[in-house]
Amino acid sequence: MGIHLDHIMIPCRNKLASARLLAELLGVPWSTAGVGPFAPVYVNDGLTFDFDEWPEPIPMIHYCFRVDPADFDAVLERLKVAGIPYRSNVHGPVDFQIDTQHGGRIVYWNEPDGHQWEMLTVSYARRA
Repeated sequence: MGIHLDHIMIPCRNKLASARLLAELLGVPWSTAGVGPFAPVYVNDGLTFDFDEWPEPIPMIHYCFRVDPADFDAVLERLKVAGIPYRSNVHGPVDFQIDTQHGGRIVYWNEPDGHQWEMLTVSYARRA
């Protein structure tokens, strides 16, 4: 079977708001209750993000999704409709641009708890 990441806990202030926002942006299902105290987002058949409410300060964590071009377009459109600022550089200013320097498309955004989300169509970490 190999090794596969099954689930990851994401610290947040409001687990329902955070889970709902990510699920809506990605176009995936979520639930108000899961195992234990979590609000799960079902990213795909093998990965669940469990949002868990933590006290301040919430650590900023970077998460990256590799998606196909059609999903990239769909999520980017949802970001635009939601009015969520995005950028082309991991540490850059909000520029509402897409990075195309690595053989695909990359975009970054932050959610209310400060976590940094990245979406790309070609992995620069795993060259073919």
